[in-house]
Amino acid sequence: MSLTSCRRMEAVFSVAVVLCFALTTGVHGDGLTVLQAPEFVSFQKGDWPVSGEKIPDLVALTMGFSVQEDLSWPGLQAGPLFQRPRANVLVVVRGAESLALPQSVASYPLENPVPFTMDSVAETVHSLFAEDTPVVLQLAPSEERLYMLGKANAVFEDLPVTLQQIRARLSQDGSVLGSLPLNSLSRNAEADLLFLSEVQVLHDIAALLQRHRHLAKDHSPDLYSLELSGLEELSRLYGQDSPQYRDAAAILASVLQKFGEDVYGLYGNSAVVEVVTVKTFEAALTRKSRSILQSREASNTGSPYNLAYKYNFQYAVIFNIVLWLMIGLALAVIAISYNLWNMDPGYDSIIYRMTNQKIRMD
Repeated sequence: MSLTSCRRMEAVFSVAVVLCFALTTGVHGDGLTVLQAPEFVSFQKGDWPVSGEKIPDLVALTMGFSVQEDLSWPGLQAGPLFQRPRANVLVVVRGAESLALPQSVASYPLENPVPFTMDSVAETVHSLFAEDTPVVLQLAPSEERLYMLGKANAVFEDLPVTLQQIRARLSQDGSVLGSLPLNSLSRNAEADLLFLSEVQVLHDIAALLQRHRHLAKDHSPDLYSLELSGLEELSRLYGQDSPQYRDAAAILASVLQKFGEDVYGLYGNSAVVEVVTVKTFEAALTRKSRSILQSREASNTGSPYNLAYKYNFQYAVIFNIVLWLMIGLALAVIAISYNLWNMDPGYDSIIYRMTNQKIRMD
């Protein structure tokens, strides 16, 4: 074999090794996975990265709301104008580069993983549907942070929020401890209990929606934003190669899959469920503190009585009724005017015909 052929084979082998390494490492990384989505919300499959700071705009667009800046991202196509999902559920999993989710609609890489909140989307939902009962729930069990808006607060008042409440819930009947394969996870370790408490919160939210199905059947869209950091604590304590972390990742993937299917079914297959996996955020999340179970009305600077904006879900229906009624009346006026202009008084009008006969008799 000649020296040139050997060099060619060595170059091809080097390229193959680099490609294999890129493929094996490219599968893992921060990402956005769409677990469930109705048919009219069209997510295109592709390797299009989405920025972390654009996640709230993406959620707003899936719910049919407008955003301040256009989102030039080919992963989401425009859907029907008068059809929107009835709920959007976003789950942020910290400390996990990827999860082995059994089924999903599409997945995309996440770049620039900066902290974000759904406050802008929550304010939009509450301002447009203040007279209805929208569910706006933002929850971070590890930080004991709960942010709620709307008239549906009474339903989630019994939801365990603090770690002490969630741990007490784990010791009660019907907790997830009796149905999960804990394997290497311990019921006494602090980090393990934090992870299991977050799994319990997911179970309790689905159970509350199951008991209060009227919240999923109204005309106002609902927003859920959940932040889970149990895997991050397990990774920090045991490491990502530990059996505790692997068992917890498998449990969380299975629980998230079932949680997405349950919520999707409760909303009549009209809900979008997304999972954001991020190993670590590039900056700390700074957020104005809110009291537990806070209920705040949207402010309207144009009204001295703090009245809600007069927008509701019937806006599109009323707009179409008024539009087509005006078009029909305009066409009717044009047709009547044309016929009157071309009318012959002697033959088409009974008034002029009787007048002519009277004149002839005189």
